[in-house]
Amino acid sequence: MFPGGRINPKQLKQMEKQMKKMGMDMKEIDDVEEVVIVLKDKEIVIKNAQVSIMNAMGEETYQVTGKAEERIKGSSSEVAPIELSDEDIELVASQTGKPVSEAKVALEETNGDLAEAIMRLS
Repeated sequence: MFPGGRINPKQLKQMEKQMKKMGMDMKEIDDVEEVVIVLKDKEIVIKNAQVSIMNAMGEETYQVTGKAEERIKGSSSEVAPIELSDEDIELVASQTGKPVSEAKVALEETNGDLAEAIMRLS
């Protein structure tokens, strides 16, 4: 919650008292497995997230901390590794003039979408 993850416990208590005086209450949610933010065409998944809720004047604000990953909307949390053919990698590399290693990364990032990988590298 705080930069560096460290704060003096005495300072924390003082901050909590000040927040309560202003009508604000903050608490942590324990045992969060994942947080999913659903967008139009994809989802942002934050696994093992740290989640805090702050209530100020009847409005709740959620703070989510953790490493985010993207996935295609509606896919399961277990993303199967995509198998890329050497032909696809070579095609992307030859069409963009980029090294095979960059072509492979682009294909992995686009879940094997040849056109999107070529557009990213062009």
